[in-house]
Order: sequence, then C-alpha cells, then structure tokens
Amino acid sequence: MTGSLIAAAALAAVLMFSSGAGAQTAAAPAENAAPTADNAVMLTIFLKHDQSRPLSELQAQLDRQGFYKAFPPAGIEVVSWYVMMGIGQVVTLRLPASRLREVNRIMENTAWGTYRTEFYPTYDYKAIGIGLHDKAQ
Repeated sequence: MTGSLIAAAALAAVLMFSSGAGAQTAAAPAENAAPTADNAVMLTIFLKHDQSRPLSELQAQLDRQGFYKAFPPAGIEVVSWYVMMGIGQVVTLRLPASRLREVNRIMENTAWGTYRTEFYPTYDYKAIGIGLHDKAQ
C-alpha cells in the first residue's frame, strides 16, 4: 500500500512539473542582453566528433545543418575555442544566463549528428580565488 502511494505521488509530481514543459514557447533571443557581473555565466561545450566518419563528411553535415552560420550566436563572447586531439572541439563562451537556452537550441539543431555534446556551465571565480590566496599569505 505504501509503495503504491509513493508511486502515485511520484507520478503526480512528474505530471505536474512536466505539463508546462511541452507548452514552452521559443522566446525571442535576448539579442541585446550582455553578460554583466550579476548575470554572466561561462559555458564550456565539448563537441565530441563521430570518429567512425571522415572529417570531410562531418564538415559537410555541419554545413548542411547551418552550424557555422548559427554558432556562435551574435553578441555572445567566445572565450576560447580549441581542438582537443582525439576528442573534437572545446568551446568556452561567456554569456548572460538568459541566453543559455538559445545556445542549447543552436547545438540541438545544428551540431547533433556530427557531435555528441557535453555542457559545463561555470562562473568566474578568479578574483575570489586570488583574494583568498592573498589573504592566506
């Protein structure tokens, strides 16, 4: 009895929280939004290429899907963009948190199929870390 009540409660919670997800509408990109001290995040994206296919084929698919036309989006800072041999590419962006969904959708629509993607949102800790280091000296 207790198990079925827990299962029913879990199902109700899933339905309650997922019902709005399907109704989400694509918000217009906040093109004028710029990262500021109170809203900036960095996003490191691992673009792991499909090693079973030749590079020319992967590049042709990226071209067909419009990857380089859409990425990076206008107004988003590219902090770094490296090739990691044996992996693919690693891109770090600085953007306002409000534009995170926009970047995700670009990856879903233009990079998938060529790359497997991993996302690592971060924030700038440099000043804090150095301040703590200096204080400890």
